[in-house]
Amino acid sequence: MTLYLLALLIGVIAGLRAMTAPAAAAWAARLGWLPLAGFPLAWLGGWIAVGVFSMLAVLELVADQHPKTPSRKVPHQFGTRVLTGAFSGAALMMPSGHWVRGAVIGAVGAVLGTLGGAAFRGRLAAKFGKDAPAAFIEDAIAVGGALLIVALAR
Repeated sequence: MTLYLLALLIGVIAGLRAMTAPAAAAWAARLGWLPLAGFPLAWLGGWIAVGVFSMLAVLELVADQHPKTPSRKVPHQFGTRVLTGAFSGAALMMPSGHWVRGAVIGAVGAVLGTLGGAAFRGRLAAKFGKDAPAAFIEDAIAVGGALLIVALAR
């Protein structure tokens, strides 16, 4: 049951920041927290995957601060979040053999995170009177949450 919750939550993280969830899964695989050896996603723990996903996550954090970055709810942004949520959920549940369930649960979490994150950030930005502090808080929640989720998944 805990693994299902973690798959849902890593999907929520993907809804907040699309590339943070797979970067966290890659680091978990690299550190041995997520035992993927012998599974189709074993490559996720390699240095190339860790480096690429980490770089994409950092670039996303930077791009998110730009005022011309499109809304997370436009189709290509929304779809990317659902895909990375599904991928990350599948990775977390692959060692248990329930990777398909993990993908579905991660995708559902990404939908919740995308819509809920947008609403949360909008309310927070309204309270601050500007978006930047709300964005930084959301970044901290996404990164901290992702690290906590993959640590608990081991």
